[in-house]
Amino acid sequence: MFLLDTDVSFHEQVQGWNAYIIRGKKAADLVKGYTRLEKILGDFSQARIASFDEAAAAQFDSLRKQRIRIGTMDLRIAAITLVHGYTLLSRNLVDFEKVPGLVVEDGTRP
Repeated sequence: MFLLDTDVSFHEQVQGWNAYIIRGKKAADLVKGYTRLEKILGDFSQARIASFDEAAAAQFDSLRKQRIRIGTMDLRIAAITLVHGYTLLSRNLVDFEKVPGLVVEDGTRP
């Protein structure tokens, strides 16, 4: 079995845990933050990655011109997904369903 993810998802997760580490005041917080970074690295090193490339960037620009009101990182992920014709698995159906043509399913439901 392989996992497919995006470089944008990697960026977003690393950025979040990096911010957690920076804010960390206690040793336990730092240990938790670095442990999560190691897990992310391990998970992504085993995944097949879909990149935010020139085609995705053009799709992203097109979506921005449509004034779709979702977060920038989510819009980048949507652009990658659309370019490749994938189905996006996410719990965030409310935002991703705003993207025309994007096939999205709740990845937490069986």
